[in-house]
Amino acid sequence: MPEATLLVIRGVDQGTRFHLADEPLGIGRGVRNGVRILDTEVSRNHAVLRFEDGAYIVSDRRSSNGTFVNGLSIRSHRLTPGDQITVGGTVLLFHDDAPVGVSVPVEIVPGLPGTDDASNIVSSVDRDAGLQILERSVRRQDRSDENLATLQLLYEISEEMVSSSLSIEQLLQRVLDRTLDEVGADRGCMLVAHPKDGRLVSRAVTIRRGDRSVHMPVSRSIVDYVLKNGQGVRTSDASADSRFAGGASIVREGIREALCVPMPGRYELMGVIYVDTTTGPVTGQSTAGSKFTNDHLRLLAAIGRQAALAVENNRYQEAFVKAERLAAVGQTIAILSHHIKNILQGVKGGSYLVDQGLAEDDPETIRDGWDVVQRNQDRIFHLVTDMLTFSKERQPQLDPGNLNDVVNEVYELLQPQAALNEIDLRLRIDDEMPLSAFDFEAIHRAVLNITGNALDAVSGREGATVEIRTGAADDGTDVWIEVADNGPGIPDDQRDNLFSLFESTKGARGTGIGLAVSQKIVREHGGDIMVESTPDHGTRFRLIWPNFEDESRNSSRRTHHE
Repeated sequence: MPEATLLVIRGVDQGTRFHLADEPLGIGRGVRNGVRILDTEVSRNHAVLRFEDGAYIVSDRRSSNGTFVNGLSIRSHRLTPGDQITVGGTVLLFHDDAPVGVSVPVEIVPGLPGTDDASNIVSSVDRDAGLQILERSVRRQDRSDENLATLQLLYEISEEMVSSSLSIEQLLQRVLDRTLDEVGADRGCMLVAHPKDGRLVSRAVTIRRGDRSVHMPVSRSIVDYVLKNGQGVRTSDASADSRFAGGASIVREGIREALCVPMPGRYELMGVIYVDTTTGPVTGQSTAGSKFTNDHLRLLAAIGRQAALAVENNRYQEAFVKAERLAAVGQTIAILSHHIKNILQGVKGGSYLVDQGLAEDDPETIRDGWDVVQRNQDRIFHLVTDMLTFSKERQPQLDPGNLNDVVNEVYELLQPQAALNEIDLRLRIDDEMPLSAFDFEAIHRAVLNITGNALDAVSGREGATVEIRTGAADDGTDVWIEVADNGPGIPDDQRDNLFSLFESTKGARGTGIGLAVSQKIVREHGGDIMVESTPDHGTRFRLIWPNFEDESRNSSRRTHHE
């Protein structure tokens, strides 16, 4: 059965993801529902999901407000990927991983010997040809022909809508500004329905004439009409328009002409676009004749559709990101809890030995128990330190020094552990090592992590050896530290995830943080970690980064040694 989910993309539970199973799942506010929605507009037992004949079917349970799929009221409906289920004020997006159609492999093959497929190309087109065609067409046409100019504007707006470098507010503001240029309005705004309660919220505002320091008043009469009827409207004399009878705001705010169109999403209205021209109270003058036309209204309606789809897609992305963030937090808590539990079990075991030794007045047992406690104290200390290092971006504190000093300290720190496990820990440092600038504590942590991993990798193997080396490029531009072992190597299927957070090859003994932290530290220094590994022949890690020490000091150092 495929993996299927429901993702809340609108409502109080936005970002919550429900994983579906083959047994029936209730949808509602009741605590017994597998898909529990904390929405006051949702019935306690609102709907039910069943997996039948290879597909999920949603059925309404005679709920108070009904169940809708893609905006249509349903009693029972067979779901397909991308369907939106609406219950109360909540919208859930259905997704599954079922294969679509027949999977046909595609292979890029070389041409036949002695042939050149490129020689058969008879024509080509520039990548910007679509926009160039529009521009040429506009230049050739009489200026009174607005069709191609409108098409060009919609083309440009469509490009804006798929931009990934802008926030939704920036995107809507740019579209609104282009729209006001085209229709010649004095003011404009985009009012978007809030994803939780549906109230209209201003997401973009432009005032071209008048006082820009005050708020922009919008006619409630016009907006309510558009939302109620789902129609775009144009008025050339808003104060006398019978559709807005009783609209005091129109007269009060001096609105002369107005355009207002809905922003229709795939299945619901996402808001409205409103633009107007004003009389004396705002612009200081009255405009003779009508500025807006039906062509402007149709153009604004097309822009409204594009803007609605952009808002809708933005909400999908926000919901997906929130769901992934919640999933990552849950995974992090579960993994860390597992590691901390293992460490605490070690502390508990050591404490038991200490208690037993005290009760029996046995110093040897006390000493053994205290060694266990200390080792687990070190484990929890390293875990917390790695977590703090990985959790925030930081600039390394670069100070001049010799990398040999870092390596010597790591060697002295780990030598007792290596001796205890009968591992030959070797040190081969470059006596001609130039001075360099680096963060001593950070590099110390990275080398300690990787060397500790190497000791774990060779533990229990006959003739186990780990070697730490230092060196620099011949021209002094790069410095490096290398840790090599003769352990079992890294399996090919684990190479891609080697530096991923919480991915460990050491089972219960590893946290999956050390390598990720080490890579982060080296990259903060502008370098990276290179890995060479051969099954049954060992692994070599090289930490390499640019030498930030100024050239004059490097030169004097090399001259002194020469």
